[in-house]
Amino acid sequence: MKTVLVAGATGLVGEAAVAAFAAAGWRVLATSRRTPDPMPDGARHIAVDLTDADACRAAFSGLKDVTHVVYAALYEKPGLLAGWREADQMATNRAMLRNLMEPLAEAADLQHVTLLQGTKAYGAHIHAVPIPARERAPREDHANFYWLQEDDLRSKAAERGFAWTIFRPQIIVGAAWGAAMNPLLAIGAWAAVRREQGLPLPYPGGAPQVMELVDPRLLGEAFLWAAEAPTAANETFNITNGDVFAWPEVWPAIVDALGMEPGPAEPMRLAPILAESADDWTRLAAKHALRPIPLPALLGESHHYADALLRPGVEAIALPILVSTVKLRQAGFAACYDSEDTLRHWLQVMVERQLLPPSDQT
Repeated sequence: MKTVLVAGATGLVGEAAVAAFAAAGWRVLATSRRTPDPMPDGARHIAVDLTDADACRAAFSGLKDVTHVVYAALYEKPGLLAGWREADQMATNRAMLRNLMEPLAEAADLQHVTLLQGTKAYGAHIHAVPIPARERAPREDHANFYWLQEDDLRSKAAERGFAWTIFRPQIIVGAAWGAAMNPLLAIGAWAAVRREQGLPLPYPGGAPQVMELVDPRLLGEAFLWAAEAPTAANETFNITNGDVFAWPEVWPAIVDALGMEPGPAEPMRLAPILAESADDWTRLAAKHALRPIPLPALLGESHHYADALLRPGVEAIALPILVSTVKLRQAGFAACYDSEDTLRHWLQVMVERQLLPPSDQT
């Protein structure tokens, strides 16, 4: 039976991978520090901290039946953005992949490994990038844990004879809590606090910028395809929903999905507001019978990411960032999602998971 190990199973990407492979009938092993929530029927959780080499060897050296890996684990430093350029952040991410792959590759007869990168591969956190950014561009000459992980993976694949695929998604939104970069959860939490205060939900960002989203369900489908498609072997692919969006243009849909009034635009930073809202959130969560997750744990570092996306040129990301997905389509994967539908869907899922209050409650 085909067996996939999903690392980082509680994040946006890992959760999607676990769900997709489980639904397709694969045997799924999900590894993360805390138990994935939700956990599909039949999936098995392995609790391990990937920064602990000894714990990883104990956990993974006996997994002889694993045939595929989706590596979606990620270490980010508090505050998120500054850490993207810091050596210890890069070293930690490199060590985490090594801590998994060294014992696992020795134990199992691996066939394929999927690895995640992003638009920082094109230097998007340092400078403006070509429009569109293409996978065939020469490697950006800057320090980046993507390159450290990729070089290690290529070396291990050559040594052990398995294939690999690298995906570079754009902005991912979903319902995973505690994620480093889930801007929709930060927006939803801020909206819930404002509604509790009897306030509308104004657009808090800057001038419109064209952007691209990725629905995590799309990533799950792409991972399933790449696991066995010959055209995906040893290739790197950009991936997006297939359309574009701008925050001011989709803001009415977000406001409507949350059952609020928009109010006039009001530029502001969400991160400091949410940092001061922990007690308000605790009361709000109790009132609406939400899951008792403290606000800092719920948000992870996502409030910093939300500000970076909503305030282009003010925070650490230079926009616009648009990528070509022609290579992925030519290789045989052409699924797509409507980005406004993506936003509405995942806001509703957050309500269903009791992470946000229902839109009809006051």
